[in-house]
Amino acid sequence: MINKVEICGVNTSKLPVLKNEEMRKLFAEMQSGQMEAREKLIQGNLRLVLSVIQRFSNRGEFVDDLFQVGCIGLIKAIDNFDLGQNVRFSTYAVPMIIGEIRRYLRDNNAVRVSRSLRDIAYKALQVREKLLSDNSAEPTIAQMAEQLNVPREEVVFALDAIQEPVSLFEPIYNDGGDPILVMDQISDDRNTDEQWLETITIDEALKRLNEREKHIVSLRFFNGKTQMEVAEEIGISQAQVSRLEKAALKQLKKYV
Repeated sequence: MINKVEICGVNTSKLPVLKNEEMRKLFAEMQSGQMEAREKLIQGNLRLVLSVIQRFSNRGEFVDDLFQVGCIGLIKAIDNFDLGQNVRFSTYAVPMIIGEIRRYLRDNNAVRVSRSLRDIAYKALQVREKLLSDNSAEPTIAQMAEQLNVPREEVVFALDAIQEPVSLFEPIYNDGGDPILVMDQISDDRNTDEQWLETITIDEALKRLNEREKHIVSLRFFNGKTQMEVAEEIGISQAQVSRLEKAALKQLKKYV
């Protein structure tokens, strides 16, 4: 996907590369009102966008979409760049392109998270970085909550909410053979030996009931119907259903 030659109608193999002197000249022309210089700056820096979107190649997003969003970040960087600052344009632009793509991914996440919750989460991450820098130790949730003046539970909930969902088919290890997927590391409590034996035991116990009792147990406990619904379906009273059900359960308990 990332190795596409043409993205959004742009032949990436033929993108121009501007030297630093050319960039400064074009910025000066643009800031004097020459919009043609702005277009040249955009075209001359599209390779920056290409280099950035490669960082997001494992997100499952269409490369054309990421490229367009990255171009928005590039244009914002061009429009706000200050020639008076002693910094290369690429140093200034790359974080802006990354920020634009991250905002897009965050706002288009499959799991919708409220803006207020996202704000708490990102503030918590900033506080974490500051506490880590100041104390040279990983801060606790309680410390972050105290800094933000919000309940500890809110911080936990907010940080959990911004975690990106992971596919069960995401490979986590590959030694050259078949990859190990996330789903391979998840235990299934429903398929234990104990569950298997219980299922066999219940099946055997059900065979000891007569047809009407089996039908009532099936409707009540496998189909989730009420006694009234069972009574209507098989044409007897609810009291009769209750008596038959109790007798059937007594038989099952005796066998199990």
